[in-house]
Amino acid sequence: MRGAPTGPVTSRPLVVGLGSPHRGDDAVGVVVARGVAACHVPGVDVVAHEDPTDLVELWSGHELAVVVDAVRSGSEPGTLTVLETGALGERLRESAWGRTGRGGTHAFGLASAVELARALRRLPDRVVLVGVEAASFDHGAPLSPAVAAAVPTAVDRVLAVVREASEGTTTPEGAARVPG
Repeated sequence: MRGAPTGPVTSRPLVVGLGSPHRGDDAVGVVVARGVAACHVPGVDVVAHEDPTDLVELWSGHELAVVVDAVRSGSEPGTLTVLETGALGERLRESAWGRTGRGGTHAFGLASAVELARALRRLPDRVVLVGVEAASFDHGAPLSPAVAAAVPTAVDRVLAVVREASEGTTTPEGAARVPG
């Protein structure tokens, strides 16, 4: 069943960089989105956004959404975690929720946005979550060195998902350690 009940569906992938640009490693989603936008991949919509509650509207009508966000799972800072869900896919495993926003810096986290969109049938067919393990969410702080070192790898991972979607292949979920 298609996720969005209203409006046209677009095959243009949507990349969302989620997070506050003023809270240390929470800015990594925004930084990665800017890196993806700088690659000027045709046919891809890229936005940076701070509030996960707006995801339900942002991704509505897209077949594929890739969301990049800072996560805290206990892994080493800079570690990438890639998970996949969507209207046509299985629910995220319970353990995945802890890694993608519950108890994180957002009062209404990414995991809650996914569940709300699923309940409202506004979840894209495919949602790929790219999490970058954060070290610090201090106000006014820059990205930590480990998270800054992970940005190019995260940009490459997002671009790979977008390109594979246009070619009809998929990237498996998993974690990757980014050398720092």
